[in-house]
Amino acid sequence: MEEDLMLNLKKQIIEVLNLEEISPEDIADDAPLFGEGLGLDSIDALELIVLMERNYGIKLSDPVQSKAIFQSLKTMADYIAANRTK
Repeated sequence: MEEDLMLNLKKQIIEVLNLEEISPEDIADDAPLFGEGLGLDSIDALELIVLMERNYGIKLSDPVQSKAIFQSLKTMADYIAANRTK
């Protein structure tokens, strides 16, 4: 199930952030989402928070917690798998 979640998450991130030049296969499960890796920024972080709320019923309000969750695709998928309501 986690493999399906990771693939769906990759597709959703590409769609929500308009990363047209990237395919799901280009996103490594353990690559950093911010800085090196995908190189996302704070605006992208807001989009990811909205994505998690809309698609998985997860509300994030603690910025410190968010930083840990968005470390990589794997940490994000692990958090979603453990906390999703949808």
